[in-house]
Amino acid sequence: QVQLVESGGGYVQAGGSLRLSCAASGRTFSRYAMGWFRQVPGKERDFVAAVTWLGRSTYYANSVKGRFTISVDNAKNTLYLRMNMLKPEDTAVYYCVAVESSTGSLYYSNKAYNYWGQGTQVTVSS
Repeated sequence: QVQLVESGGGYVQAGGSLRLSCAASGRTFSRYAMGWFRQVPGKERDFVAAVTWLGRSTYYANSVKGRFTISVDNAKNTLYLRMNMLKPEDTAVYYCVAVESSTGSLYYSNKAYNYWGQGTQVTVSS
């Protein structure tokens, strides 16, 4: 069974940085697409970024492009999201996600992912 455990959330002032981590276990992830979504109360989960497990392809939401970087450490079975120049509108619960992707495709729909972590809160103050 795939397990995804996020960490690294917290409280930061606008303009600051955070790095989220997602420890993945339970599979060999070489044919998986991994990613991050975020959610604020009362709204749907929004796509943030995705990456193939070998790190050859990445995909970002327009709202975070140029500020966030998604990456994978295959040796540690860990997914990262480096967030720079944070804005108050980045405040949300951030979820790590995974889905088997033998074609190497990346997905931005939350319906495409069948494995989700428990989430980690990120709060950005103005």
